[in-house]
Amino acid sequence: MSSATSQKLRGILHGDAIIWTIFFLLCAISIIEVYSATSSLSYKDGRYWSPVMQHALFLLFGFLIVWLVHNIPCRWFKLYPLAVLPLSFALLILVMVVGSTVNGANRGIDLFGIHFQPSELAKGGVVIAVALILSVMQTPKGADKHAFGYILFVTCTFCALIAPENLSTAALLFLVVMIMMFIGRVSLVQISKMLGVLGIIGAIAVAAVVVIPETAWDAMPGTHRVVTWKHRLEKFKSRTGDSEVTPKTYDITNNKQVTHANIAIASSNIIGKMPGNSIERDFLSQAYSDFIYAIVIEELGLVGGAFVVILYLVLLFRAGKIAKQCERNFPAFLVLGLSLLLVTQAMVNMCVAVGLIPVTGQPLPLISRGGTSTLINCVYIGMILSVSRFAKKREDPPSAASHTADAPNESEFRNAVGMA
Repeated sequence: MSSATSQKLRGILHGDAIIWTIFFLLCAISIIEVYSATSSLSYKDGRYWSPVMQHALFLLFGFLIVWLVHNIPCRWFKLYPLAVLPLSFALLILVMVVGSTVNGANRGIDLFGIHFQPSELAKGGVVIAVALILSVMQTPKGADKHAFGYILFVTCTFCALIAPENLSTAALLFLVVMIMMFIGRVSLVQISKMLGVLGIIGAIAVAAVVVIPETAWDAMPGTHRVVTWKHRLEKFKSRTGDSEVTPKTYDITNNKQVTHANIAIASSNIIGKMPGNSIERDFLSQAYSDFIYAIVIEELGLVGGAFVVILYLVLLFRAGKIAKQCERNFPAFLVLGLSLLLVTQAMVNMCVAVGLIPVTGQPLPLISRGGTSTLINCVYIGMILSVSRFAKKREDPPSAASHTADAPNESEFRNAVGMA
């Protein structure tokens, strides 16, 4: 690339160059693998380019969103939860009443031909709200004791609305908030008590699932997904138990998705079959979404699979470096929370594809084919880039006025981020 072109790009694309590179690489991998993984859809419709062109348009629109958002000063993102959380709350209630069902779960609403999932919007709102609470309620000894209650109220409210139809998303969101509280120096005593209570509730829930008949769960409002969760756990246990492996363990009928994902991974090698040569894509109904990582490994091999993992890890570590550079608390918590949200979801998706955890239905951020999830993930990337611009401007020694405008323990927080 010539120096003139490089100068033009730097004039358009501001912020951290490594995060921009990761974003473009993930988008490139997405277009290649979605084109391959949607072959079954193409043959059914007779329009060979339609699925990938639609996805490419979403990514192009996503790039415009990233560019617009990364030009917004990150201090304005404090208003995001104030606008998004009430809207998300209303939409999540609306989904329970008039939502559309996809794959047995009532998670979204069809708007203008697009399947919109309010949970995707709510996740970012909760994370940014937690970042705001932690930044405002920092003291020299850590987060104020009342911060825990506020965070728990916001998080539990939305997790309770999301969980009945999408337990994995609610659990993932709760995990990210837990990590943020630890980094934000919330009292370990408070966190430990909460984990103890959750352990008791979890034990009671498991006992109830075992004891109560499946027909009763189907009959009760808001619990029809319990049977699905139970079956997924039983299938996972049957695959990973100590019992001898039999043909029933890999019954195509009962474990179709997981079985073909395992075959895709097992039939790959160091460099894979090359893009477009996947065989298992024709047997995986979610090859372009929940199990796209299996197709990535089948076509790009172990090298390609490892490269995708490295991209997400570099994104997380780069976000940590940006957070450490931040002079103020809110941008630091914001960039950490959003990067944790993206990377944790990616790790969950990849663990499902390789059979390490039960099936969850989480797409691979910026790679899986999707509408609202892709666009909202682009919003998160734009926010991270905005913070990177803010941090770069604050590398000079801070003035006394800037210290009085925020919490009094900025240096202590930066050291905590570095240790975390």
